[in-house]
Order: sequence, then C-alpha cells, then structure tokens
Amino acid sequence: MSNLSSKPSLVDRGQAYAMRLITAAGGLEAMKNPTLRARVEKVLYRGAKSGFKAQTAAGRAFAKKSGSGDPTRPAPTKPRREFNLTPTDDQQMIAEAARELADEVLRPAAAQADTDRTLPEEVASQAAAMGMTLLAVPAELGGVAEERSAVTSVLVLEELARGDMGLAVAIMSSAAVANALANYGDSAQQATFLPAFTDEKDPATGALALAEPRPLFDPRKPATTATRQGDNLVLNGTKSLVVGADSADLFIVSALLDNEPRLIIVQPGTEGLRTSDDPAMGIRAARTGMLHLDNVTVPTTNILGSTDDHLDAIRRGRLAWAACAVGTGKAALDQLTTYTKERKAFGEPIAYRQAVAFTVANIGIEVDALRLVCLRAAARLDAGKDASAQIAHARALAATHGVQIGSDAVQLLGGHGFVKEFDNERWYRDLRAAGILEGTLLV
Repeated sequence: MSNLSSKPSLVDRGQAYAMRLITAAGGLEAMKNPTLRARVEKVLYRGAKSGFKAQTAAGRAFAKKSGSGDPTRPAPTKPRREFNLTPTDDQQMIAEAARELADEVLRPAAAQADTDRTLPEEVASQAAAMGMTLLAVPAELGGVAEERSAVTSVLVLEELARGDMGLAVAIMSSAAVANALANYGDSAQQATFLPAFTDEKDPATGALALAEPRPLFDPRKPATTATRQGDNLVLNGTKSLVVGADSADLFIVSALLDNEPRLIIVQPGTEGLRTSDDPAMGIRAARTGMLHLDNVTVPTTNILGSTDDHLDAIRRGRLAWAACAVGTGKAALDQLTTYTKERKAFGEPIAYRQAVAFTVANIGIEVDALRLVCLRAAARLDAGKDASAQIAHARALAATHGVQIGSDAVQLLGGHGFVKEFDNERWYRDLRAAGILEGTLLV
C-alpha cells in the first residue's frame, strides 16, 4: 500500500516547520546581533536537519568551574513608550514557533503522554531543537535571548499550553532552571551549570522545586531548612510536585537559610537525596515526584541569588502558571465554539440555546480578561516596575475562573466531556493545577 496519503510523522512535521522558521528568522530586527543570529540559525538548522534525539540520562556530572568577572545577564527589555498589545516582530516569530510546536507536536501526543505520565523523547527533543528551553538565556551564554522579556515568555507559555499544559510544563521546567541560572546565578554558577542546558547534543533537564506537601503552604516560608556548617549547607525537608524528579539532571530548591528563603542548587545523586513518585490530578505528562532531603550537604557556593531573587522567582512562577491557564482556556474555548455550533438538539444547534451561548461567551470573556492581566503584569516586569499587584490579580483569576472554564467545558460537552476520547477532561484537571501550584515555571 502506498504511504503517500499517510499522515506525516512528528519528525516530518517538526522538520517542516523548522525550515519555515529558518526562512522567517532572517528578517527579524534581533537578527542584526551577529552573536544571536549565529546562535538562532544554528538552533533552527539543527532542528530541521537532525529531527529527534534521545533525551539525556539523569546523573549528569557538573565539573565545577570558576567564573571570570561579573555574571552575564540578558539585556533589559527595550522600553516601549506605551502599553501596546501588538507583539514585536521578534515576539511574533517566537510565538508562531511555539504555536506550530503546539499544533504539530504537543497536541497529537498529549492524550497518550497524560496516560503514560511521561514526556515523550521525540517531543522533548523537538522542543529543545527549536530553542524553546533557551528563550531566557543570553546568546553569550549559549542561549537565544537578546533581552529578558516576560512578555515573550507569557506568549510562548500561552501557545504551548494551548497544545497541552502537561507537556508544556514538562518542557519548560528545564527552561525555568536555565532562566534562574542566567538571571540569578553568579559567573561561577553560570560557567559550571549552564553549558549542560545549552548543550546541542544532549541538553540537560532540570526542575525548580518550591512546593511542599503541607496545608496552607507559603512559598515565602518553606519548611525545608538549610543550616550552615563551615563552607557547606545541610538541607532537610521535602519538596512535592517536582517535575521529572526521577530523571532531572539538576534541582533548584527553596529552603529557609538564616531565617530567609533562598534558592539552592542541588545535584541528583547527592548523599541523602532521594525521590519518590508523586502522581498529580493534572499535568500528568510532567511526571511529578517528591524530593526528600535528609542531611543533604552542598557547598555554600550553591546558594543561587538573593532573598529578593527568591521572591522574584515566586512571582514570575505565578505569572507563568496564569499564562498556561490562558492557553488551556483558549483550547477549551476553541473546541466549544465549534462543538456547540455542530451539535444539534431538537432540530437546531445547541449554540442557539441562550444558556449555552451565554456560557461560551462567559468563557471567552474570562480567557480574554486573564490574558490581558497577564500581559499587563509581564509588561510591567519588562519595564522594571513593580508588578506584584498585577501578578496577584492574574493568580486570583487563574484560580477562580480557570477551574470554572474547565468545569463549564466538561458540562457543555455532556458525556463527551467526561471521557478521555475528548480533551476536556484533561484540560479540566490541568486548569485546576494552574491556580494552586508554586514554582516549576518562570517568565
């Protein structure tokens, strides 16, 4: 039988859109930076040429290196004179890449990944090959960022979560670790740990572990402790809902040090560190687990950033989760808009029923409202302004309306919304996570 009519594989589709991106990237303003242009073209060409590669095995060794001078940071976002919802050409290009990755790679793999509780190797490799995990790492450090832009990250997370939130979280967990190293790490930490994440053949995986398994958890006051012993720190505590805990190459955990919350780098295989499975209701493709730290000893040089950086990570993580809720909410809205027009009852589409039409309209309003709040918060971050109020608003909207969107989507599909043949039951579970989880992601 001829295979000319067979559906293109994920490899073929990934390579096809990589070639389109190579062509489109040439005219972008950011490509005037020769370092960035060389890096982006290399990443895109590698994605088009090599297809999928096997994911790196856990247990990577990080050779300690001494940094030289000040750490390298992404440049501040170029100021814009007013709040403008129109993405720049660079942002549009990156968002389109994320959209195609979501449509061509994430969405087709989502249902099985949720069932298997795993990030398929081909999905992880394609995302890494397209540079999705390096969006916040400066080109000078091997990434693809010309500037640090929360708006760009929000747009990317929104698109990826529209494909599937679980896979988006699994992919961008490593991006969060690279982001933290690039923006909070000193030159020695960047020299030691970042090259593994920018490695072209086997990029490292990582997890940002803030959450803990206790009621009324406050990420600003972790129960996990770090005690100084000479030039070392001794960590004790438990972290929950850690993405890929059983396979990650590097962890960044939060702990209370000298009565202040701090981020600390911990390598898998350190004595006293063990993992256990921690299945979650949603984001199952991220394969969450628990970290148990029992007198885990690390050098004081593994302290990442300051107390203010810890608070910054909390806020940026909450904004990232809200952006994911926007993407999954848009996926539900798109499906409902089509379904309610095609599904007929009593001789007419159910969309003609006022209760149905109003429910779909409310979902559209809530998704747009959450998206605008996310973009406003991200724009304030990029402008160097305090965005704590806007991020709190985004968090509250994601927690309240995200769950309602998921519930209404299941309700409108009736029996179809409750079975795994349709995506709604998975989206509902994922939306429940977006308003309560801490850490894991960064913008």
